[in-house]
Amino acid sequence: MDQILAHISQNAAGDWRIQSLDDHANGVADLAAKFAAQFGMSAWGSELGLLHDQGKRRSNFQSYLKRASGFDTSTPPGGEHTHAAIGAISASQIYAPFEPLVSAPIAGHHAGLYDYCEQKKLLQQPLPPDYTPMQYSARSSELAAEIKRLPGLRPEHFHHLTRMLFSCLVDADFLDTERAMNPAEYALRGHHASMQQLQQLLHDHLDHLTAHATRSAVTAIRAKVQQQCIATAGAEPGFFSLTVPTGGGKTLASVLWAIDHAAANNLRRIIIAIPYTSIIIQTAAVLKRIFGEENVLEHHSNFDPLDDHKAKLATENWDYPIVVTTNVQLFESMMSNRPAACRKLHNIARSVLILDEVQTLPTTHLKPIVQCLKAYQSMFGTSVLFTTASQPVLSGTISCGDRRSEFSAIDHITEIIPAQWNLHHRLRRVAIEHIAAPLSYDDIANRLLQHPRVLCIVNTRRDAKAIFDRLSQSPDAITLHLSRMMCPRHLETTIADMKHALADPNQPIRVVSTQLIEAGVDIDFPVVYRQEAGLDSVLQSAGRCNREGRLAQGIAYVFSLSDAILPKGQISRANDARLSLSADADYFSPQVISEYFRQLYARCNNFDCKNIAKYLNNPTDIYYKTAAKEFQLIDDNSVDVIVNFDNSPDLVDQLRRFGISYSLMKKLARLSVNVSRFNLDQLLNERIVAEILPGIYYAENPAQYDPKCGLLPDNQHLNDILIC
Repeated sequence: MDQILAHISQNAAGDWRIQSLDDHANGVADLAAKFAAQFGMSAWGSELGLLHDQGKRRSNFQSYLKRASGFDTSTPPGGEHTHAAIGAISASQIYAPFEPLVSAPIAGHHAGLYDYCEQKKLLQQPLPPDYTPMQYSARSSELAAEIKRLPGLRPEHFHHLTRMLFSCLVDADFLDTERAMNPAEYALRGHHASMQQLQQLLHDHLDHLTAHATRSAVTAIRAKVQQQCIATAGAEPGFFSLTVPTGGGKTLASVLWAIDHAAANNLRRIIIAIPYTSIIIQTAAVLKRIFGEENVLEHHSNFDPLDDHKAKLATENWDYPIVVTTNVQLFESMMSNRPAACRKLHNIARSVLILDEVQTLPTTHLKPIVQCLKAYQSMFGTSVLFTTASQPVLSGTISCGDRRSEFSAIDHITEIIPAQWNLHHRLRRVAIEHIAAPLSYDDIANRLLQHPRVLCIVNTRRDAKAIFDRLSQSPDAITLHLSRMMCPRHLETTIADMKHALADPNQPIRVVSTQLIEAGVDIDFPVVYRQEAGLDSVLQSAGRCNREGRLAQGIAYVFSLSDAILPKGQISRANDARLSLSADADYFSPQVISEYFRQLYARCNNFDCKNIAKYLNNPTDIYYKTAAKEFQLIDDNSVDVIVNFDNSPDLVDQLRRFGISYSLMKKLARLSVNVSRFNLDQLLNERIVAEILPGIYYAENPAQYDPKCGLLPDNQHLNDILIC
């Protein structure tokens, strides 16, 4: 074998697949150039592809490859054989004026993007004596020209450019390797409908809905909103908002605008980022019915694509025309340093990004999130659509309690729905009333018992359980409890039971829930009670009341609890911001909502709580790995506990006998409850939970899992002993 090799593998039949380094480098260069062309940097993609694996020209690496693969065990050991660093050093010498942009993606294409100090040490190493430099003609003028043409490149955006080039390289590397070494799997990728075909499917669907819709004021408004989305979709890419009150058909209207906008501007895909898995599941189900499962990708923790290998492959790089995912998956990928997480980033370029329920973006990370969005819009041609019934303030200068955290947000956001339409007034179907005196658990339970059909939403799992326990003895109605003490499968079946009961207008039903039901669950109660919280939460809860407008007016009561202290932190700050509004403020008014968010921001301590800007905003001193570790939208201070529900004992038995597998852990995640590490220690001390494998916990006693309320925090075995 005279060739310098990139990959060797043997299949189950014993046949060898061999890819030369030249073939691999050229294949990666072609793919990376294609990906980077979406934002005008095809030459950069090509050069990174050609240079990324040049470290494999080492004789030590060639010996290692042949021995490790079993292809030629007679090859003598070659000693140290790393290759990524060698490629980065070589590239930095060829393209010294473009440091560190040229070397960082190559150095990290296996291990991930490094912190600046690590990268600097790596590049200071000498090239090893067993490395044979390739003959190379630099294209410096082309690279310089592409950098100059890139719009919107600012110092704080430089790390996004590096990460985007990194995405082009690592996805091209994975795909070319797969194409050569596993062609059957590679053949499953792609083959989707065009944006124009999806556009026709959606318009046909909406025409069908219109033809069969019952004529009403609400359906007329929904139709008008859709027509406005069609009329404005031809605008050039930028920032847009679709502010439509609950019941106005916001979900389909936003997708309609996005697809028409993509078709008009030759954009490539629609990415819908949603804060709650319950909304994702519901939204994805609707879109799959319209566009077909082969065109809609779900990517979230509760979705198991094992039965659809094509979808599983697509979760790696989002190569689908419509992607429905979580805010966590989206933004943590944008800030990641890892190849697996960053593969998808280049497919966000020249796409339409819909941020649903945008008011839920965490204020503690608002500055780096907004900077992400500004970079993707200005440099990579992504259009961003904010959708909600309560639009936060995301333009102009945003200030908080600490003026040092003040930052310049988005210059201009185009609202799709004209303010003079007064949708908040025309779609008003509920009155919000405040209960002045604090209520005890008994008080609120007695109030709920006066209503045959009522929903009560509280802030904590403890409060939900306490109120539910006071209702559960009532024989005259279906009484349901919803909280995260219930595993996802249990929650889904309970929500399905609730919807089934609500479909019968004569069926009494009372539901006590935490805020998990505030958004994304399509339900309609005549009366809703909401424990005091921020204005956005109150409005979301009110959106579950008289949703379809069957009553002249529904009622949403806002109350406080005398038996419970409002949790400190975000909930308390949001509630204080709401209470700062004037007593006669119209909660549904866009002006009042804007004032609420200004009051909320003023009560925040910091818009960049982990100081991500310190790690990323200096182009010559970027700490990718540290920033990725620090940027967590949800603090990783919790643990999943498997509960004894449904078939979990059988699955746990498989886990004990055969060990961990991707498929098994996906199934067990649907049968797990998330608890804080503090609560986990208590559960372990009381022997409610046991660690069955390192880092895997199980509440085995079936008595610890209530079929109505979920995981019980008190030891039921000890209770039984005391009762006896």
